Amino acid sequence: MFWVEYKTLDVRCGRRRLGVAAMKLPCSFWFILLFGAGGLVLFIHLQEISEMVQQQAPGVKFRVTPRQMMRKDLCTHSEEGVMRGDLDVGQSPGVEGPSSPIPPMQFPAFEWAWQAATPASRELDLSPARVTKRHRKLLLKNTPAVRALNSSSGLPQDSWQRLSLIQEARKRLVKEVCAKYKSNSKRLVTPHHVSRIFVEDRYKLLYCEVPKAGCSNWKRVLMVLGGLAFSTHEIKHDAVHYGNHLKRLDSFDHRGITQRLETYTKVLFVREPFERLVSAFRDKFENPNTYYHPVFGKPIISKYRANASQAALRTGTGVTFKEFMQYLLDVHRPVGMDIHWEHVNQLCSPCLLDYDFIGKFETMEEEANFLLRRTGAPSNLTFPSFKDRHPHAERTSVRLTRQYFAQLNASERQRAYDFYYTDYLMFNYSKPFKDLY
Repeated sequence: MFWVEYKTLDVRCGRRRLGVAAMKLPCSFWFILLFGAGGLVLFIHLQEISEMVQQQAPGVKFRVTPRQMMRKDLCTHSEEGVMRGDLDVGQSPGVEGPSSPIPPMQFPAFEWAWQAATPASRELDLSPARVTKRHRKLLLKNTPAVRALNSSSGLPQDSWQRLSLIQEARKRLVKEVCAKYKSNSKRLVTPHHVSRIFVEDRYKLLYCEVPKAGCSNWKRVLMVLGGLAFSTHEIKHDAVHYGNHLKRLDSFDHRGITQRLETYTKVLFVREPFERLVSAFRDKFENPNTYYHPVFGKPIISKYRANASQAALRTGTGVTFKEFMQYLLDVHRPVGMDIHWEHVNQLCSPCLLDYDFIGKFETMEEEANFLLRRTGAPSNLTFPSFKDRHPHAERTSVRLTRQYFAQLNASERQRAYDFYYTDYLMFNYSKPFKDLY
């Protein structure tokens, strides 16, 4: 009898355990389902908050992941080069800086895409077909920061948007190239790295000088901003380059350098490398020059010209473009490099200094005036376009560059392109010849 009662009790307990287990299984399943749904809602909400932060704090910096692109791929995005159609040949936190009513310039963070837009470089195509949904969404939000910039710019909103997007694309590309090809992007900034940077404290501008890329007129602009002149037109060439009116960043102590790098608008303007090189050669070797002829001309003629005359060896005048290129591409140069044909990435250290504005000589006037409006410069100050050095000489152009490089053979052109390859890649200039690889 006891045994029968024990079995009955055991059967009841077993049924009870099965019932409890049957009740637990649906509860666990619903808990997991509700937890997953809640996580999804939270993720979507955080994405919306992230987009709002990007718009309300345009100066925030984001980590950039380098694009895994080989040299061949990067070079062949666009075959429409600057000369292709014409050259048909085979501070630490808490440190306060100088007082100024002008805040550092900032741009909203935009996504970007590759597209050829000008003969000289591959830029953004901002036609309606290429503007993504995210572009439209960000631009339509028109946050207070964006509205404030627009209201003081004097530019049409579509021009402001186009130039802002181009700036984001250029800065993004420099970061990608530096991450892929440079290993020194995290080095300590030394006075040597900022020796070519000029300072304008009132408007919080740092301008890195790239010779033969509009630097004379940019110095004039800085002098006007600093109150040294009323107009850029009244400043002579010698006053610009030999007057010592502008402060260099390396003249400050470590604290002053750091504070300005962290809070000022850092500006860099570049030019198509071959065109900049030809401009430098014409200026320094085809015109009278008491420095470049004896310092560079004499050793170049002595090493690369057979049967040179005594007059040429004595004065250093008459260096040909082919002789100049032999010197430039020689690993054992008889005389060192010069800032007028030095690489931009060596002059201005773009992998070490995070430039806020990267402009191009080919679109200098529009972009320089856009920058001046962004920094709060006086409305009557515009970027000058005059040429006061050798004013009667033809400006160096695509056509003239074609003529000079036609003096070189295919191998020399390839070596010249390799020499400036980092500048071509970093600043998004197309291959200048069809036969380059």
